Amino acid sequence: QVQLVESGGGLVQAGGSLRLTCAASGRTVSTLGWYRQAPGKERAFLASIIWSTGKTFYADSVKGRFTISRDNAKNTAYLQMNSLKPEDTAVYFCAAPAGGSWQNGYWGQGTQVTVSS
Repeated sequence: QVQLVESGGGLVQAGGSLRLTCAASGRTVSTLGWYRQAPGKERAFLASIIWSTGKTFYADSVKGRFTISRDNAKNTAYLQMNSLKPEDTAVYFCAAPAGGSWQNGYWGQGTQVTVSS
């Protein structure tokens, strides 16, 4: 089992920055990712990182503005979000796939990010 706990969400003005944190515990994860879900929309992939190599992947919608990173010693991943826009308002989730499936993997409880215009 893997437990994931997000933190760092909050209210920020457009153009501002936030850093989300995902603390992982339990079994070692091989990949960790960030998703978000806005009201009335489906959950959307944002970024992921391969734990062993640090290789990263990004959705086009956040490429250049968001950066995923990890601290192996702390078993923690981060999502640095810059130049935030009102359309970035959503609940942000940390996730780790199981058996190659994100949907069937492990998910945190989510953290709310609200960007005001």
